[in-house]
Amino acid sequence: MELDHIFICVQHPTPAAVKLCEFGLTEGSANEHCGQGTANRRFFFRNAFIELLYLTNDADCQSALTRPTRLHERLTGQSDQVSPFGICFRPSAGSESEAPFPVWSYKPLYLPPPLQVEIGHAPVSEPMWFFLAFGSSPARASADRQQPMAHRIGFSEITSICITVPGLLATSLPARCAALLDGVDIIGGNDHLLTLSFDSETSGESVDFRPALPLVFRW
Repeated sequence: MELDHIFICVQHPTPAAVKLCEFGLTEGSANEHCGQGTANRRFFFRNAFIELLYLTNDADCQSALTRPTRLHERLTGQSDQVSPFGICFRPSAGSESEAPFPVWSYKPLYLPPPLQVEIGHAPVSEPMWFFLAFGSSPARASADRQQPMAHRIGFSEITSICITVPGLLATSLPARCAALLDGVDIIGGNDHLLTLSFDSETSGESVDFRPALPLVFRW
């Protein structure tokens, strides 16, 4: 499997998106997740994308269908016991089209059957680990679904990610499977933090978006 996209739960999407745009990213199209009570703002690269996920309908997000995802806890949580991140994987070329860790199938209303989201069994203190069997890289999207991938800062691809989890390291089976992948590291620390490396960090530069976002870029 390989990285498909990353979500970061935010309470105020506009300031967060503006911060990324001012830095030099180009924003792509947004989605509203009908029936799930969430929406997003997205930034695309050739191999993956970043999603700023936010709450739009409290009742839908706490419905019987959506509640097991624990998205509401992530979107409203202020504790270091709740991770604001989701890490999504897809099949890599020539690999099996199934997640290599135990999952349960979430069938949101916004996805047409038989498409579904395979969510790993893990505590909410870790990122949501999930798998899309139908996922593919933004660079491979059809002409009518292409997203802007040219950024003023010059980024092309996300080449590695490092997820900081407060306290003990993430120990769930999905976390252990993720940590086996090249370019995925999980470390312990004081706060939830996501560090993304672009284009193999050839410039040796970095930017820290805290406190606006629990996010660091290296390139």
